[in-house]
Amino acid sequence: MQVYLVGGAVRDTLLERPVTERDYVVVGATPAEMLAKGFTQVGKDFPVFLHPKTGEEYALARIERKSGAGYTGFVCDASSSVTLEEDLKRRDLTVNAMALDDDGNIIDPYKGQQDIENRCLRHVSAAFSEDPLRVFRVARFATRYRYLGFTIAPETLTLMQSMANSGELRALSAERVWQETKRSLLEATPDVFFTVLAESQALTSWFSELGEHLTEALACLTLAASPLSVSSEEASHDKDTQLAVRFSALCSPLNPTQVSQLCSRLKVPNQVSDLARLLSQFKQHLLTDFSATDSVNEAASALLNIFNGADAWRRPERFSLLLTAMTPLAKRSHLDWPAQTTLIQRALSAANDVNVQDIIATGIKGPAIKQALNDAKCSAIAQAM
Repeated sequence: MQVYLVGGAVRDTLLERPVTERDYVVVGATPAEMLAKGFTQVGKDFPVFLHPKTGEEYALARIERKSGAGYTGFVCDASSSVTLEEDLKRRDLTVNAMALDDDGNIIDPYKGQQDIENRCLRHVSAAFSEDPLRVFRVARFATRYRYLGFTIAPETLTLMQSMANSGELRALSAERVWQETKRSLLEATPDVFFTVLAESQALTSWFSELGEHLTEALACLTLAASPLSVSSEEASHDKDTQLAVRFSALCSPLNPTQVSQLCSRLKVPNQVSDLARLLSQFKQHLLTDFSATDSVNEAASALLNIFNGADAWRRPERFSLLLTAMTPLAKRSHLDWPAQTTLIQRALSAANDVNVQDIIATGIKGPAIKQALNDAKCSAIAQAM
């Protein structure tokens, strides 16, 4: 039995990047031997085991044969006769097909070190085309390592185009595509992910709505991801918030129907999809320069409609996030967004100060209360402006 550190840990060590997780491959062992050593088996399709002390993953060396459509259509052979080189050959990219033994020696049968030196993402073998998810994985790796100058080998890009044109990308699950998308959106240059998909002719499989809007969508996404485009407070947002803002920026050129279609297809989480839909619905209204309007009352009425439509009363944090997500669009429109945001927040605060109990105390009853409340809020907004 021989154990090797494999994959991303070896790659990122060579790139002098932090290693966040370690995966191991075990050659010459059987499931029974692993269980006897105290490992816990977790893999059903192929034998993967958790170390009894560290909890790290140890997988038996395996080879796979394509047996059906999609990324699950494989028959796995994880017998003790499978060699390390055979296991590494089934991996996606040469930079991910290296192993490290206990003595610190790198086993690199497919020239991954050379491709790291040349900053090249290259597929290991023709078996790459058997797993359609790899098109999205390569796009994600291109995104993550763009800052180091990595590009995709021409022959790999050609293979990705062939895979996209085969139609098999549509056999992927929405959850897997979204995970690759999510991880890419949180990288420093998320636009690269969608540029690669476009170059691979893979964009239409899952992101058809972007199509003719791609240039504008990526410009907004780039602004949303730029550290120069957000305040220090916005930059400190957690990853869930960053994801929602960046996805909304990507969807910003789309109409509400297109946003809903895209979110439904990708099964985008509610927190993310809600913000994208709100931005699509209210972007033009929020880009109105309320400080330059001829009629304060009309501006107040317009703001009240936005507050009501976006449910700013009960969801103030979401509304605040909507204003943050609008920043890239405002920059492209050359609107003084900080001043606009200050005006909107002042108007919302004034409207929130209106007390419905004061209106009821005047004797107004029934359905008339709602209209009187709106009138009072509109008046308060106008005064605040």
